[in-house]
Amino acid sequence: MRRAARFVVTLVVLIAAGCAILWFTAKQLAAPAFREIGPPPPALQARQIQLLTADDIHVSGWWSPGRPGQGAVLLLHGVRGDRRQMLQRALLLHRQGRGALLIDLPSHGESGGAAITFGLRESEAVVAALEFLDREAPCERRAVIGVSLGAASTVLAKDRPPLDAVVLESMYPTIDEAFADRLKLHLGEWAGALSPLLLVQFPLQLGISPQALRPIDHIAELRAPLLVIAGARDQHTTVAETRRLYETALEPKALWIVPGAAHVDLLDYAPEDYATRVSAFLADRLAGTRCAVARAPAPLVTP
Repeated sequence: MRRAARFVVTLVVLIAAGCAILWFTAKQLAAPAFREIGPPPPALQARQIQLLTADDIHVSGWWSPGRPGQGAVLLLHGVRGDRRQMLQRALLLHRQGRGALLIDLPSHGESGGAAITFGLRESEAVVAALEFLDREAPCERRAVIGVSLGAASTVLAKDRPPLDAVVLESMYPTIDEAFADRLKLHLGEWAGALSPLLLVQFPLQLGISPQALRPIDHIAELRAPLLVIAGARDQHTTVAETRRLYETALEPKALWIVPGAAHVDLLDYAPEDYATRVSAFLADRLAGTRCAVARAPAPLVTP
């Protein structure tokens, strides 16, 4: 009898300890990643900007105008990163004469925010940034390059201004799979079953439902030419998951699986291939203008 009682007590203690660990883990995953960024590097020829989301969260960034008719690109970093993660992409675009807008997503870098929400509330910063481009470069064609969290934030953005091209890198299809993949990677295959126990805390800690974090349900709403990129050895978002995302998207679309790459900066991993492929994709879609070209009045003909 005493042995049975000790077993029950031990089991209760273990369950309580497990729940506490999962609660702490979820809290840490959503903790803001604030840091000081400082001024833009001189080579980018950019100025610092401040935006405001619909929920009054301030968003910090850099804006580097390009040459007229070469387009403007919004660059969005991954989770726990900041705008500097996208600097090399911005410099590549700058050399091509394109405008580049780099921002810190909410709860990252020098932007405001109370918690990381894995793309949901971060998506409001995407809308604010695209509205900035509407005001600052109204005649330029627009694109987004989003990495991981930045990609998910783009796809989850509601009422976003129209886009002329989208590049999504290393994006998760559903938050359930994202957490399960990471648990398996760090703890082993068995740990994938713990994902629902983490996700059930989202409504309590973040006030959001895991059902709201399913980019695969919204990727067909982009309605813009799409380039999907992922690493062939990425275990945070598997190739199979990336192919599902690609298959769900609408045409026109293209898929590039980077040989040998894991969940890394794909520009840094394959700089020449990345520059060639992404530059060609953007060049075909950003050249020209959104504004009607004013025609000179016809000469008067004297009878």
